[in-house]
Amino acid sequence: MSAKLRIGLLGLTHDHIWDHLPALTASENAELVAAVDPNEPLLKRVANETGCRTYESLEQLADAEELDGVFVYSSNSEGAELATWAAQQGWHVVIEKPMAADLAGADAMVAAARQADVQLLVNWPFAWWPQLQKAIAMVSTGEIGDLWQVKYRAAHAGPQELGCSEYFCDWLFDVELNGGGAMMDYCCYGCILAQVLLGSPSRVTGIAGRFRKDSLLVEDNALIAMQYARAMATAEASWTQIGKLTSYTTAIYGSEGTLLVEPRAGGRLLLATAEHPEGEAVAVPAVPLHLQNPIEHLVHCVRTGEKPQPLCLDRNARDAQEILEAGRLSVLNDRAVSLPLPIV
Repeated sequence: MSAKLRIGLLGLTHDHIWDHLPALTASENAELVAAVDPNEPLLKRVANETGCRTYESLEQLADAEELDGVFVYSSNSEGAELATWAAQQGWHVVIEKPMAADLAGADAMVAAARQADVQLLVNWPFAWWPQLQKAIAMVSTGEIGDLWQVKYRAAHAGPQELGCSEYFCDWLFDVELNGGGAMMDYCCYGCILAQVLLGSPSRVTGIAGRFRKDSLLVEDNALIAMQYARAMATAEASWTQIGKLTSYTTAIYGSEGTLLVEPRAGGRLLLATAEHPEGEAVAVPAVPLHLQNPIEHLVHCVRTGEKPQPLCLDRNARDAQEILEAGRLSVLNDRAVSLPLPIV
């Protein structure tokens, strides 16, 4: 392996790629060498912004390049296939959340990574918020006692209103390529958070509907409720919310305290206890480089052999995918669904 990890991009239709490019091109530990996508305008854009080589097919890329790892920026359905193929090439893989369009796709890539003995990381934008990392650490050390509820709401006015590209929207609004609509896109955050903090639920109930955007063929709002023996969790999703109030906020309830995690860089972490019921800000330390973005995290995991942080761990993401699948089945069959799902 070279001094810098040689990185390729598989797919460019997921808009998160353009958010990650600056960190990738600036990294002292990784080097972007190539990208593949069937869309010529996207290939031109990435070449202009980075100078990397571009290819229109996976075969061309595999024949021409020696890579250490890849980042997958494709639809949820195609991404699962690309990640599985990449692992079979012996390349480490980072794929965008949730990781697949269905549980079968998630299982396939986990199996391929295990067989090839390569790292498989799932990137969640909120995984790099220092205040959320601190909250998870506080929970793990018992600082708020026994957990009994986890809540997360992901919401905005809609992908088009947010400014997402036509390439991104084309598959976000396709039930086969995305795996659903707002439920798959945004309930996944609450599902992974619940999985990390509480483990797998015993029962899942999903609610979804097209409440405001009649032109869509997928749901524009959704909720997944997760039931545990002595706890519960909810994952909310909206593509129709006006304004930012309540969006991307995490609430974690324990027997000894309540944590409120404000979103994004600079967001506060608040702790309420019996002694301080109104809540007080918790000091959030600066995080090391390898916990600041998916590029540096992959480098760290490959070089040290350490497991990814809990939110990025493939097994946790796979189990969150199972919760999402149960939520979808609950909506389709109008009933609660028990976990684990039967093997088919």
